Amino acid sequence: MELPNAAALVLVLAATLSVAVAYDPLDPNGNITMKWDVMSWTPDGYVATVTINNFQMYRQIMAPGWTVGWTWAKREVIWSMVGAQATEQGDCSKFKANLPHSCKRTPAVVDLLPGVPYNQQIANCCRGGVVSAYGQDPSASVAAFQISVGQAGTTNRTVKVPKNFTLLGPGPGYTCGPAKVVPSTVFLTADHRRKTQALMTWNVTCTYSQHLASKYPTCCVSFSSFYNDTIVPCAKCACGCDHKTCARTDRDSKRLMSASGKSAVAAHPMPVAARGHVNRQSAAPLLQCTTHMCPVRVHWHVKLNYHDYWRAKVTVTNFNYRMNYTGWTLVAQHPNLDNITEVFSFDYKPVVSYGSINDTALFYGMKFFNDQLMEAGPYGNVQSEVLMRKDDTTFTFRQGWAFPRKIYFNGDECLMPPPDSYPYMPNAAPPAVSALSLLSSAVAGVAFLALLMA
Repeated sequence: MELPNAAALVLVLAATLSVAVAYDPLDPNGNITMKWDVMSWTPDGYVATVTINNFQMYRQIMAPGWTVGWTWAKREVIWSMVGAQATEQGDCSKFKANLPHSCKRTPAVVDLLPGVPYNQQIANCCRGGVVSAYGQDPSASVAAFQISVGQAGTTNRTVKVPKNFTLLGPGPGYTCGPAKVVPSTVFLTADHRRKTQALMTWNVTCTYSQHLASKYPTCCVSFSSFYNDTIVPCAKCACGCDHKTCARTDRDSKRLMSASGKSAVAAHPMPVAARGHVNRQSAAPLLQCTTHMCPVRVHWHVKLNYHDYWRAKVTVTNFNYRMNYTGWTLVAQHPNLDNITEVFSFDYKPVVSYGSINDTALFYGMKFFNDQLMEAGPYGNVQSEVLMRKDDTTFTFRQGWAFPRKIYFNGDECLMPPPDSYPYMPNAAPPAVSALSLLSSAVAGVAFLALLMA
């Protein structure tokens, strides 16, 4: 009788974990929503505007950008697109005159690059698939394209919504639910005096799971403080030690990148211009040789202690020679972040996910100053200092209180050092050490008094 109960418990736990795997406690409502608005009917289908809204507070979509895919419910084709393109045309041999843009039953769609002709653009398109986080830049957290679908239904009753939606942003990690028909979107005209609405609307919601995106963490955290000589490094192999190649110096990195580039050219003979683009986007990370083997390290240093304030220095270092991070974000959770007085070299916004609890801060680079974290090397770091006002009821330097509870970089949670390794206050040492230090201080004091009286 015990075995069935145990099996049932395992099933319940598995179901719970599968649901919770995409849950982020610091951004519980974060998701990416794709909205399809049917704007007009055509003789054999419809024209729809597809809008991609990033409602994640601190997770953006970086270059090479998003890729959206789905499976048609029937035998639909894409006649044309504006603001995006399908990556494959597929088999359109049964069409004699006008060829569709794509005949694939499972099309994959990508954004157009900046600078395309105006007749191929619509609003919020053509940024190479890059979409900002909503908390960082709401105006740039939207992407859109227009699609003309053929061999489809021509009324609300005969249209079949696509299924099996997928989203790469730019890599794996997103899981999309089924399309749901919702009340039609209402639009305001330019003069705000008239309302129009879509003929039909359906939404698709996609959520992110770091566990699906990567086997290991993608960043780690190290600590130090003014009151202790100990520097707590990132854990050994914090991001996995599966990398077969790493560079010990900048010179090594150039040699390795040159060698990998030549081997890729030999393996993929194609025009030089196209070859460079493919290699740059598909190349595996080339990391600097470290004990942690993480692409990114965040270092939190407790720098100064004033009467009413204290100051922390935050440094983000890139150890990947093949990647720079444009529009990066950094999130920290700490109880004193509700009393930030000044942030010196980063932009800052509070992240308030639960009522009045304000213990989470979003940091990101200043435009045209440090919003790009360069690849590994002498310029591969950004840093800032945060000045916080003390709260007498909670403030202490004891037991690691001055260090953050969680750190996220670009939406991924970083691996923290174990709590028992945090730099401790000299007066918070173990009892034996404290007694020894007190004895030493007493002896030194007696010697100093004897010297004065001599």
